[in-house]
Amino acid sequence: MTDKLVIVSHHLCPYVQRAAISLREKGVPFEQITIDLANKPAWFKAISPLGKVPLLRVQQNGEETVIFESAVILEFLEETQASPLHPADPLARARHRAWIEFGSAIINAIGRFYSAPTEAAFLAESEGLSAMFDRLEAELAAGRTGPWFAGESFSLVDAVYGPIFRYFDAFDRIGDFSILSGKPLVEAWRKGLHERKSVNDAVTPDYPRRLHAFLQAKGSHLSKIIRRNDAATALPWPRSA
Repeated sequence: MTDKLVIVSHHLCPYVQRAAISLREKGVPFEQITIDLANKPAWFKAISPLGKVPLLRVQQNGEETVIFESAVILEFLEETQASPLHPADPLARARHRAWIEFGSAIINAIGRFYSAPTEAAFLAESEGLSAMFDRLEAELAAGRTGPWFAGESFSLVDAVYGPIFRYFDAFDRIGDFSILSGKPLVEAWRKGLHERKSVNDAVTPDYPRRLHAFLQAKGSHLSKIIRRNDAATALPWPRSA
């Protein structure tokens, strides 16, 4: 019997968010400890082989076991907690796992997008991201009915893509990059996830401010756009003669 679950977290980590969404969808109580990855505490270094979050600290029968890597954490929760988020059919389950991996690839592509140092690299990464969502749009069009990836049932795939679409809330406030344009099924899925309580509760209320500050400090092409926008909005309106 599991006595207590503790997620070791960072404010902005999308991989932490997917674990938190899963736990909330399952109705499993858990504690969340947030650390500064730029100044990792010694206790964290001692229990994290890769130095990354999330970690799941499983306290059971007076002993603690640490699980690392979000995909492993999600599978552990599927195996040990009620209210499964994976489909029962093995083939459908394998398909879901594949699209979860695709979601991780999208997160990596998003990182390249907001870190691109030049306008040319930025535009190339934008086109690459748009193409990935074209593939996702085609997959959603293949016989899907209902608001979620699997139709009517919220799944782990949804838990993974909720944090992905959250990035685009920030990007949309910065500019029109047209990455999701012309993808109505993706946009409808994004809207549904935006309104899902478990997805919203996976971050703190100051998440948008923290992400904005993070993106602004990257020293990237996107950072330059943010600073230019911030400077423009800070300028006083010209007074009439």
